[in-house]
Amino acid sequence: MSNAISTSTTPTQDSTEHRMTTSLRRTRTNGLSIGGWLVRIIFACIFAFPLIFMVVSSLKPDDEIMADLSSPKAFLPIGRISLDNYAQVFTRVPALTFLTNSIIITVITVVLGVIVNSMAAFAIQRLDVMGKKIMFTFILATLMVPFETYAIPLLWWVNQLPRPAIDQFGLYFTKGWIDTLGVQIIPFIANAFSIYLYIQYFETIPKDLDEAARVDGAGWFRIYSRIVMPLSGPATATVVILSFLPMWNQYVWPLMVVQSERLRPVMIGVQYFQQMTTSWGQIMAYSSLITVPIIVVFVLFQKQFVSSIAASGVKG
Repeated sequence: MSNAISTSTTPTQDSTEHRMTTSLRRTRTNGLSIGGWLVRIIFACIFAFPLIFMVVSSLKPDDEIMADLSSPKAFLPIGRISLDNYAQVFTRVPALTFLTNSIIITVITVVLGVIVNSMAAFAIQRLDVMGKKIMFTFILATLMVPFETYAIPLLWWVNQLPRPAIDQFGLYFTKGWIDTLGVQIIPFIANAFSIYLYIQYFETIPKDLDEAARVDGAGWFRIYSRIVMPLSGPATATVVILSFLPMWNQYVWPLMVVQSERLRPVMIGVQYFQQMTTSWGQIMAYSSLITVPIIVVFVLFQKQFVSSIAASGVKG
């Protein structure tokens, strides 16, 4: 009898133990999830503090900025809040011109860079071109050369190139690209890292799609534009972000090739603006204006950016 009772109660005990084990696992998983989110929130707050301080300070007068430095009020939009600092930015310097120049330079460089670099990567990864491995090796080798090394030779070359111009007698050609928007765009369209990133991502796209398209009579350009590129959204988003940041933050090259105020980008404008005023509120306002576009671009493309990094195996 006792053996029968013991045998009949075993499934119930096993079921109870299984539920307890499952409950403990869920509790542990929830605890790890909550802990992970808390860690993320803490790090997000740490990295966000400088941005919050910058934006809040741009809304305060200088005396209040200094008075709030030793208290949490430095991170809170309380007190005498106004947009006077932003108004002074556009009054003291041609900030709108600087912003417009940077937007034009960055957008054109990024768009042309996506086209040129993706086509180069497609040719290297998809086409049977003689010597493409050697070509790819030379492209990767350029990543090891810092810009400061070839800045002076590049300056000499762009000063020797012909440039079209128009006067009252019509179109003619003059010498040198110095002090133009083009000299801030064209040297940076081709980018070795963008080509490498596209090649890595194109390898994840099956070549069977190319063969099927070739059977249907599609040419290589149609395969590139209609099949491969639409599937490469994450890689394109990554290239956009990684191209946007250095172009928007350009300082050394514009300082070398631009003399006219009407052609200066925003980063040259920072130094120019600091020479015009010592007001920290106005400096914070100018800094906020040039930081917002970077944040907007990253927020728009962050999901595709993470997907591309995960797919290509590139560790940042």
